Amino acid sequence: MLVAGFPAGSFQTNCYVVASAAGEACIVVDPGQDAVEPLEALLTEHRLTPVAVLLTHGHFDHTFSVAPVCDGHDIPAWIHPDDREMLADPMKGMSMQASAFFGGKIELREPKEVRTLDDGGSLELAGLTLGIAHTPGHTEGSVIFTLPPSSTATDEGVEVIIAGDTLFAGSIGRTDLPGGDFAKMQASLRDKILTRDDSAVVLPGHGPTTTIGRERASNPFLQDLGTPAPGRGL
Repeated sequence: MLVAGFPAGSFQTNCYVVASAAGEACIVVDPGQDAVEPLEALLTEHRLTPVAVLLTHGHFDHTFSVAPVCDGHDIPAWIHPDDREMLADPMKGMSMQASAFFGGKIELREPKEVRTLDDGGSLELAGLTLGIAHTPGHTEGSVIFTLPPSSTATDEGVEVIIAGDTLFAGSIGRTDLPGGDFAKMQASLRDKILTRDDSAVVLPGHGPTTTIGRERASNPFLQDLGTPAPGRGL
């Protein structure tokens, strides 16, 4: 399996491409601010053809480039229905301070085709099988995408988790923005994250790659789920 990515824009949001191999179809995850040009360069480098954009949640630092990427390649975007409104109205997910910083307005629009994700479902895209788990807490419609060992065809045979802003290396997503909920985040971490095998590789929405085992052992927000929420993510 080929996984490649880059941090995009002023928020350094990780945009990923995932494919069975170079020269094949691929999925794009979370094309954020200023992601179009580096994404096109990455697709060219690995000779990849995108078939869909998957969104871990609706915050604009993860969705800023979704319309030009989707419409430019004539592909759909997939997002949880609870976050769909933010595609065209990103201010719904922003704090008052952030809204004021951007003058109360960011002009975005939905791509031509938007499809919605279901908790516990799966997607068959680009020769890959991706599991979908609804993980509210950072936003109402946050999800993680999982590639089981049988789907990844890696030598290690490990699960890959595309975690968005639910889990970071050493931290978790903030819950103080509109749609955030710390109790729901605790439940998502307990029921959808800590149930994974320690070997599972985590591709977060910001920062470096990690593993479930590493976070289980050292992430303070998994050691004590009653700890106040941190300030990562938009």
